[in-house]
Amino acid sequence: MSMVLVQARLPKKLVKEIDKIVNFGNFENKSDFIRGAIRKMVFEEQLKSISLEKSSVKEVREIRKKLSIKKSELQEINSLK
Repeated sequence: MSMVLVQARLPKKLVKEIDKIVNFGNFENKSDFIRGAIRKMVFEEQLKSISLEKSSVKEVREIRKKLSIKKSELQEINSLK
């Protein structure tokens, strides 16, 4: 997996809230939190496209598999510190 640097401007209050969550120990750093938040939003958007007439369980599993982090990807992410 190759990583791309993306910059975003965030309000100070939002960054402080992210810092609180990171400091609580749920995430290793801000980047980890932001990747997780984006992954969750992408998952939710993709869920909207699933037809209820099809086998939705199979489709949800496929979407989750595409968005999950493999151990090798996690090692690459952690090496970028």
